[in-house]
Amino acid sequence: MAMTLRLTDEDERVLTLLAKAQGISKQEATVRAIREAASRGVHEDRVRELSAAARARYADVLDRLGR
Repeated sequence: MAMTLRLTDEDERVLTLLAKAQGISKQEATVRAIREAASRGVHEDRVRELSAAARARYADVLDRLGR
C-alpha cells in the first residue's frame, strides 16, 4: 500500500542521518522505526499490567515492608 509521508525539514534531516547510520534506505528506516515504536509500546503496556497485578497480589507484603 502506498503512502505519502510529510516531514518537516528537521525530521527529513534526522531520517536521512538515521538511514545513513544504519546503511539502509529512508523507507526502511521509517518502517523499522514504526515497528520498534509499536513493539516498545506493547512491551510497556504488558509491564504495566504485570506490575499492577504484582502490586495487587503482594499489597500486604509491600505495606509491611514499608513500615
